[in-house]
Parts: sequence; C-alpha cells; structure tokens
Amino acid sequence: MSTRLALLGAGGKMGLRITDRLSDEPNYEISYVEPAEESQTALAERGISTTSQDEALDGADVVVMAVPDRLIDPISDEVVPKLDSGAMVVLLDPAAAYAGVLPDREDVSYFITHPCHPSFVTADTTMGDENPDWFGGQGRDTQDVVCALHQGPEEAYELGEQIARDMNAPVRRTHRLTTEQMALLEPALGETLAATLIDTIHDGMEEIVDMGVPEEAAFDFLMGHLRIEIAIIFGMTDFPFSDAAQDKMEEARTELLQDGWTAVLSPDRTKESVRDIADVD
Repeated sequence: MSTRLALLGAGGKMGLRITDRLSDEPNYEISYVEPAEESQTALAERGISTTSQDEALDGADVVVMAVPDRLIDPISDEVVPKLDSGAMVVLLDPAAAYAGVLPDREDVSYFITHPCHPSFVTADTTMGDENPDWFGGQGRDTQDVVCALHQGPEEAYELGEQIARDMNAPVRRTHRLTTEQMALLEPALGETLAATLIDTIHDGMEEIVDMGVPEEAAFDFLMGHLRIEIAIIFGMTDFPFSDAAQDKMEEARTELLQDGWTAVLSPDRTKESVRDIADVD
C-alpha cells in the first residue's frame, strides 16, 4: 500500500531535490503543491503537474514542508488543522519545531529530518568529479541523516525514517536525536560555529593570495591540509601534529578566539537563533 504524500514547495530548491528523488518511487502517491509560476515551470519540465494545497491535503498520510523556515509558522497554521487524524508532518529543519511555532494538535505527528551531506573524508566521495554531489540526495554519494520524532507515537518513527532515507538516498546510516540535539547541530554547530570559522579560513587564504601566492596553489595546498588536519584532530589517524605546529596552534588560538566562545553553542543562544530563523517575534 502506497503512502499518500503531499509535497509543499515542490518546485523550490529543496522541493525539486525531493521531487527528483521520490517521483519514481512506487511506494508513494505524491501530490505536488507549488504556487510560484517559475517553480511550476521547473516541475513541468520534469513532466509533473501541480495541484491545489487543499486537494493535496485531502487524505494525505504525510505532508513534507519543503518551504522556507520563515513560512513554516503561517503555512502550518493553515495545513495542520486540515489533516486527518494520524497524519504526519515532515520538517526538513529543526528551527520551527524548536522555536515552538507548530500548531498544537496531539493526533498529528511531527517528524524532523536533515541530511548530514556527503563527507569529504569518506572513501566514496565524488569531490574530484566535474559536477560533484556536494549536498547529497542525487543518487550518487552516500550520506548520513539525522532524524527526530518531535511529536507522535513511537510507531510513527519508522515511517518518518523511511521517508528520510528515500528523500536523501543513498543513505549509509541514520541517527535518532531529540529536537534540541538537532538544533544544536544546526544551526549551532554546523552554521554558527563551523561555517563562521571556515569563512574565516577562506578570508585567510585570500590574504595570502593578496601577498602574492598564486590562488590555485593556495587553494590546492589548503584543501589537502584541511583534509589531513581534520583526520588528525578527529582521531582518524595516529599521525600527530609536530610539537612546533601544536605550539603555534595554541599561540594563535589565544589571538583568534575569545574566552567563553562556547556560549554560541548553548541551548539558550540556539533558541534565539531558531526564533530568528523561523521569524518568530
């Protein structure tokens, strides 16, 4: 028996990725909802026609919210009251759930899933390809996925996890977390911390290039060193940093990082972040 799935925002950035993965899956009967004309065109090019939101919700087992975080609040207020008892809402990010903007309806399940994306330290990465699968879910690079059953009966988790696997295939493994744990991963760890520091590394490379180092040489050197430095720091190799390198790392750390920087990862700060992301006053 197929799962009746309503995909909201089917022609958007995330919606198209899900459409491309699920449209040929025989286990799903999918209704595609997309109000934007430009995005409807993208779906039409794939031979997919859209339907109205109300038609899609009628009898839907699962609703996938492939819409911007700032729209989850108003759209879920429209959608959730119209769902059949026992239906599931799948969110692609923990922000709205952790910000507390989802409608209060005990007979509806809320499931959250987010891809880890293909790791550039795994053996099957296609980083060297002309068109690498950076984000995953294109049927090439294996990736991992994090999931949380924010609300609903325990038996609902199995369905949510299967949808997560199908949307992000091929998937190596899934990790079951709480909603707060997912929010601590994104935005806190992945964006607030990691993206900021990586952006700073990029700024540093540009500084070196401005000093006269050829950009291609700087890029190749940095990418290779990032790979081995990650392997060392995360314990994937027994090869250590030299004593001199460790001394310079400690010296630079006091210049680059303020005392108490870990506050950016705290649950309170993360709660503030997701409320901004979800556009909550």
